[in-house]
Amino acid sequence: MQNQDLRLTLIQSDIYWRQPAANLAMFEEKIWEIEGQTDIIVLPEMFQTGFTMEYEGVSEPMNLTTFKWMRQMSAQTKAVVTGSYIVREKGHVYNRLIWMQPDGEYKSYDKRHLFRMADEHDYFAEGTDQLIVEWKGWKICPLICYDLRFPVWSRNVNLAYDLVLYVANWPAVRVSAWDALLKARAIENVSYAIGLNRVGSDGNDIPYNGHSGAYSFKGDTLAFSDKEEIITINLSKDELDAFRAKFPAQLDADAFTLN
Repeated sequence: MQNQDLRLTLIQSDIYWRQPAANLAMFEEKIWEIEGQTDIIVLPEMFQTGFTMEYEGVSEPMNLTTFKWMRQMSAQTKAVVTGSYIVREKGHVYNRLIWMQPDGEYKSYDKRHLFRMADEHDYFAEGTDQLIVEWKGWKICPLICYDLRFPVWSRNVNLAYDLVLYVANWPAVRVSAWDALLKARAIENVSYAIGLNRVGSDGNDIPYNGHSGAYSFKGDTLAFSDKEEIITINLSKDELDAFRAKFPAQLDADAFTLN
């Protein structure tokens, strides 16, 4: 039986600095610009503020404005909506990715690797658990920005996932690393790898030039953009399964466990 292809839409956009209401309105407009039905709508890291350590006044508890907005967008589009924003919970603050499904069910992932060079580790609590979700017959591992630099955390043990997905605010000055590492994550994990970055400049005058991309299990470029736009990609599970059957590199992977 033929597997279902997966259709993802990446919204590569500038972000209003620390203005949640403006960003939700802007992303809602862009979501309604998507042509045709899609399975997953991907928003950047900290999509309602930009990458800020000043969380006072913009962080939210769960089940408040941004969470409810994601639930509404997912229900209306009949697609998963995912991206990260600043969540406070039980005395801690998290850079938290929400995976929101059209039926209102959701999963969350807290960023594991906090960006030390911006002192993110001084303001946010780190995540402890990897997340793998199932959607439309696909297994997907969503991660956040700096996680991309740490291949052990992204390791596809026993082919646990078919797609690794990164949402980011990755500055232009280091974008060559972003390009190289996204392709590497695809090849080494025998999976698709997709990264969504932002464009524009943030409130700290840090420029971003996108380079959102999708890469096949062989490292082929399926999509790439360095400008503000909506990018839709179709992924084939049959092609992935056929390659894995022909080239079962996972059988020779080193065994290990995460502490």
